[in-house]
Amino acid sequence: MQTFFIAPTDFGVGLTSISLGLVRTLERAGLKVGFFKPIAQPHPGDTGPERSTELVARTHGIRPPTPLSLGEVERMLGDGQLDELLELIISLYQQACRGKDVVVVEGMVPTRNASYAARVNLHLAKSLDAEVILVSAAEHEVLSELSGRVELQAQMFGGPRDPKVLGVILNKVRTDESMADFARRLREHSPLLRGDDFRLLGCIPFQAELNAPRTRDVAELLGAQVLNAGDYEQRRMNTIILCARTVANTVPLLKPGTLVVTPGDRDDIILAVSLAAINGVPLAGLLLTSDSKPDPRILGLCHGALQAGLPILSVSTGSYDTATQLNSLNREIPVDDRERAEFITDFVASHLDAAWLHQRCGTPRELRLSPAVFRYQLIQRAQQANKRIVLPEGAEPLLVQAAALCQARGIARCVLLARPDEVHAVARAQGISLPADLEILDPEQIRSRYVEPMVELRKSKNLNAPMAEQQLEDPVVLATMMLALGEVDGLVSGLVHSTANTIRPALQLIKTAPGCSLVSSVFFMLFPDQVLVYGDCVMNPHPSAPELAEIARQSAVSADAFGIAPRVAMISYSSDSASDEEVGKVREATHLAQQAVPQLLIDGPLQYDAAANPDIARQLAPDSQVAGRATVFVFPDLNTGNTTHKAVQRSADGVSLGPMLQGLRKPVNDLPRGAQVDDIVHTIALTAIQASQVQ
Repeated sequence: MQTFFIAPTDFGVGLTSISLGLVRTLERAGLKVGFFKPIAQPHPGDTGPERSTELVARTHGIRPPTPLSLGEVERMLGDGQLDELLELIISLYQQACRGKDVVVVEGMVPTRNASYAARVNLHLAKSLDAEVILVSAAEHEVLSELSGRVELQAQMFGGPRDPKVLGVILNKVRTDESMADFARRLREHSPLLRGDDFRLLGCIPFQAELNAPRTRDVAELLGAQVLNAGDYEQRRMNTIILCARTVANTVPLLKPGTLVVTPGDRDDIILAVSLAAINGVPLAGLLLTSDSKPDPRILGLCHGALQAGLPILSVSTGSYDTATQLNSLNREIPVDDRERAEFITDFVASHLDAAWLHQRCGTPRELRLSPAVFRYQLIQRAQQANKRIVLPEGAEPLLVQAAALCQARGIARCVLLARPDEVHAVARAQGISLPADLEILDPEQIRSRYVEPMVELRKSKNLNAPMAEQQLEDPVVLATMMLALGEVDGLVSGLVHSTANTIRPALQLIKTAPGCSLVSSVFFMLFPDQVLVYGDCVMNPHPSAPELAEIARQSAVSADAFGIAPRVAMISYSSDSASDEEVGKVREATHLAQQAVPQLLIDGPLQYDAAANPDIARQLAPDSQVAGRATVFVFPDLNTGNTTHKAVQRSADGVSLGPMLQGLRKPVNDLPRGAQVDDIVHTIALTAIQASQVQ
């Protein structure tokens, strides 16, 4: 799926027109094109559907999803719910993608009331893993200033050399030279456009006809009284003349598409306009000001003009104020003006670099899984899995809230191990609404049924009934027995219990999965524009080379299972210290993992910067298929992994999900210290997905 995100460099660049033309260009290339305007930005007076969405729907016969209202978006941003907003937008974006080859996404326009638009556009482009096309207007502007403004906007999305920042479309170009000559001169003045990294994707010349509203639109926008409708549905206003001159000096100005503005008592002008209309000049209309109506006898003489379709309107404002209102009219395309929309669509499409855009759509590229998409898919897949997850710390307030959310949203069927009266007391105190189908099991009432099965599971360790009954007083042990017997599909603990207390019963009762000799962990690291996997940062303090190789294999499987193409970097402090024992261990582990899974993309030892940064990778590991593009980072020991994970999370604007344990026969997951409701919800979702994969 290809996604083009079009972002304006300023207000009034004609973003809707570019959207229409870009969709038409891609359709002509034989592609199935979708469109998505995530956030509505209505103009004053707009009461109907969002303009861009409706125009694309009517012009191209597609049905884009309904945008979010500006009020809802501003409320969520004000409440600090950016992540939730992006996930909501992702769900709408998925609708736009169904059955499409490419989707055009229209960004927000910066206005005085939406100064946050540029920041939101950046988050949208990264969340959708979109390629960015800037749109700018080139009206009477010094070329160096135009180039500077475009480059400034390009820097916001990663800079003109970023492979996802494709180029710019220039709209409303006012020049006497051809578009080819203008483009050549622009490249001469702009170093930004001289190479292939950032391209000029289209130059659309200014044409007054593109902005010409119907006379009916003018009447509605001014709130004018219609004295004679005539052809006001078809005629368009190209120019305006304010008549304060003699008839002789007015006559040369009476041309097709002209709206004549004059006081209603200027009989001479009214008669001159009528004569022009009778003689076949298709004027846009006659607009009478100052709330003065023409003499009925004069209108009688104008009967032929009225019959010829001359629209006559009347407003209460004076000529000067009326002219001011006319010049400030909203020139956006009305949603029902199909003729103008089609004209603009074809005009813009004819000036875009269609061949390059088509070629770009055919260029294979690996999609990056953005944090917003990752979270959205996590919830969707958990809902589809429909698993039963036990929570042994059932009366903890944060856990009760998370369980209620998961149950209400269908993320998992949660089972709280706690006394029901305690859970209900917590819910009342916290203002939590408990779903009717949320399951609460009192450990005191069910403990006895697990004594005999536990004795059977641990008979090799000489466990007897009194010992089992004592151990089952620990709710984590009780929950683990429920999992071992298949009564639940997964277990989440660790809010108040230590990692050891969560993991030890699982190792004793669940044991490792077939083919696994150890249990390791991964964190999903959610950075602004992609999701990476870190392992192992919790479980194994000093893994041997074979153990490190197994951690690498497990982490690659986990990455792949959650939609991240695994490219495994085996991290070390050095890439080439042949005699060092620690570096040698990483080298051996890499070799063992390659032998076990020949198709796995894995390389090591690699320093972290060589694994993560393409520029450094070109210097230190130019032949590596992993260096500079790693998605899975496997650390040589727990000290390195845990320290790196926490340092990166706190200093690199990242969010971590996990730890997620891997290698167990059934999923058990430990909550991170200081986990909040969102962390618990996502851990429950991870566990539910793991449970579906185990089956």
